[in-house]
Amino acid sequence: MRKVLLLGSTGSIGTSALKVTRDLPERMQIVGLAANSSVEALVEQVRETGVKQVALTDPAAAAKARALLPADVVLHTGAQGLIDLVNESDADMVLVAIVGTAGLAPALAAIERGMHLAVASKEILVMAGEAVTEAAKRKGVNILPVDSEHNAIFQCLEGHRHSDVQRILLTASGGPFRTLPADQLPHVTLAQALKHPTWTMGRKITIDSATLFNKGLEMIEAKWLFDVPMDKIEVVVHPQSIVHSMVEFADNSVIAQLSHSDMCFPIQYAVTWPDRVPNNLKPLNFAQVGALHFEAPRVADFPALNLARHAGTIGGTLPAVLNAANEVAVDAFLNGKIAFPGIWQTVERVMNAHQVIAHPNLDELIEADAWARRTAAV
Repeated sequence: MRKVLLLGSTGSIGTSALKVTRDLPERMQIVGLAANSSVEALVEQVRETGVKQVALTDPAAAAKARALLPADVVLHTGAQGLIDLVNESDADMVLVAIVGTAGLAPALAAIERGMHLAVASKEILVMAGEAVTEAAKRKGVNILPVDSEHNAIFQCLEGHRHSDVQRILLTASGGPFRTLPADQLPHVTLAQALKHPTWTMGRKITIDSATLFNKGLEMIEAKWLFDVPMDKIEVVVHPQSIVHSMVEFADNSVIAQLSHSDMCFPIQYAVTWPDRVPNNLKPLNFAQVGALHFEAPRVADFPALNLARHAGTIGGTLPAVLNAANEVAVDAFLNGKIAFPGIWQTVERVMNAHQVIAHPNLDELIEADAWARRTAAV
């Protein structure tokens, strides 16, 4: 039985985690919930799970929720509320599914308390991969990936020597503009960018998938999760999203992990690892799946992959800058302030203006993040 604290409970990952709990009540118990501002959804989750500790980072939402929650439920508020929730929880695992950098501080707090991390928030390892992984090693804490791609790699690596890894192959759906001619990219609409061909996700991550920044962030995340250099990490486009990622070994053999596109698969494996537990999820029917297609990403038309590779190779504060600038640029696109290519143009501009600090401490990372946000907004 895992006692799980769920940060980001009302988003797509959070709701999938609750499905896993319903499917495997003997293996997973939710002991705390956190959301940003989705009051009604959080209150309903409290009713379902019976938790006594929750957090809402939006103060207005928290004030509204207080009147709706049972009197014996402790409600934490603001960014500090996430840390307080971690420190007052009896969880042995924290599932971080908060979009953006807000999950970093509670993740570090969880590590210090000896709680294992199930990580669905890419930004934690992109921004502070060195600090997070070193802290986890020091405290003997496991970092278990929940992203479908990294969870697939984690499964492929089971029982194999790290020294035998030749390449990590991250699969990408290619997003809604996989075949769109480059000269049409400046004219795509927000509605088109939010129409992902495979996954149902939040707005920010859906735009990241359309630009391929999502995959770029995953490359940097893989570097830290699996302790491999950036030049061993590649991306291959796989529109069916059946093969979730692959590992190529020294003998040129490739091991892949396949399943339907359902986040319950990686969430369950992260929670039940090292066990494999029967469930009610849909199995693959290969005759129905038919052909599986693969192609190279269009790196010239979607520069996010090369920007991320450069940031991950240089390291230091540059990945944090890339991530922060991308968040600001995506928000600008969502609000109609810039065109679609303006997202990667903004990120490149900010990265080029940054003076990199090698092996930064947490304060330096936070300052680099803040600097990037100010610079991207100009």
